[in-house]
Amino acid sequence: MKKVKTRVVEFISYFFILLFCYASISKIMDFENFQIQISESPLLSAYAAFLPFAIIILELIIAGLLCYRKTRNVGLIGSFILMLIFTGYIALILSTSDNLPCSCGGILEKMSWNQHLIFNIGCVLLAAIALVMNIKYSRPAR
Repeated sequence: MKKVKTRVVEFISYFFILLFCYASISKIMDFENFQIQISESPLLSAYAAFLPFAIIILELIIAGLLCYRKTRNVGLIGSFILMLIFTGYIALILSTSDNLPCSCGGILEKMSWNQHLIFNIGCVLLAAIALVMNIKYSRPAR
């Protein structure tokens, strides 16, 4: 049973590696548009000079941390926190603003804000499940 649970953690980790690499590469490929979208957000415009760089770098760092068992807990914590922040931002946008462009990049950009919120909530839950399972089942036997 332990092997199945460690496989679940690996699968979720691979999902986040793909998600963060895909999202960051999409943002890099259309970086100018990504910067404009961040600057158009009433909540983020004050940070538009450095936030696009910070998001891309953070996504790539977290993806890298998820690649190795020794750093996977840190990567899962980073995934959980980053997705929680993105989810909170989307919830705030939905309650305060209309017709803002999504700055996620790629296919994710095609989602409505409500679809994006549901997707992000699912990602937060996946990160939490993987983190709990990794902490519980990655310890050496006593």
